[in-house]
Amino acid sequence: MTTFQALFLGLVQGLTEFLPISSSAHLRIVGELIGSADPGAAFTAIVQIGTETAVLLYFRRDIARICVAWWRAVRGANGTDRAARLGAGNQDARMGWYIGLGSIPIVVLGLIFQESIEQPFRNLYLIAGTLAVFALILGWADRRGAKGRDLEQLNRRHAVYFGLAQAMALIPGVSRSGGTITAGLLMGYTREAAARYSFLLAIPAVMGSGIFQLVKSLDDFGRPGTPSVGATLLATVVAFAVGYVVIIAFLKIVSTYSYRPFVVYRLALAVVVVVLLAVGVLEPLSSSGAA
Repeated sequence: MTTFQALFLGLVQGLTEFLPISSSAHLRIVGELIGSADPGAAFTAIVQIGTETAVLLYFRRDIARICVAWWRAVRGANGTDRAARLGAGNQDARMGWYIGLGSIPIVVLGLIFQESIEQPFRNLYLIAGTLAVFALILGWADRRGAKGRDLEQLNRRHAVYFGLAQAMALIPGVSRSGGTITAGLLMGYTREAAARYSFLLAIPAVMGSGIFQLVKSLDDFGRPGTPSVGATLLATVVAFAVGYVVIIAFLKIVSTYSYRPFVVYRLALAVVVVVLLAVGVLEPLSSSGAA
């Protein structure tokens, strides 16, 4: 991977991570189009550390407040009974528990389907299909959702549903933010509430996955067919910078406009991918992605 390719992929990651259009699908498609082949699941997971660091920075006050409230509840500062330790009467403490609860599905399923995530799930025919199918689901949810709930009304059952929706993004093309936002809309949450919770819920899963892949891949960096440490680091830094700007813009957009442009974009991208596969410009599984 050249410096230009690393810069470009970092830009793509930063631009697409928080939009409901699937950053992993874009890295898979763009990586092959610009000549670096499929950058791989490990590169994708590590570069996502950059965008999640942007989330940590942007939501730093919310995260600090949630962590402090959760820890105080666990220690019994609000009462030593079970309900108090689980955050009864304290929204921030409950949010800490809900983020943990919602993170369980993607962790469990990620470990179970690890080999599929790194190989067959990166098939471009599958990605084109998930881009199209989940575009239609997102569009339907945006039209039909009640959009009346805010995050103060989040409960354990909804936290699990959010978590299951996030776990579907283990398949490139689904979109982690797209899945959780769609679930939120179907459960009646406002666009902004669903988007904000999507950002917070992603932190443990994406940071954990990135760190796991980083440790796992330390001996592989620089080998033929894999990105170097420098290229991966460069892409991660670019993704952080661009991702921070996108967070600000996206939260403003979703509070005003519908998700229709993202639906149209996903459908158009799916068609483009199928056409490029048909004419041989793209391969369903690149040599690096199948390795």
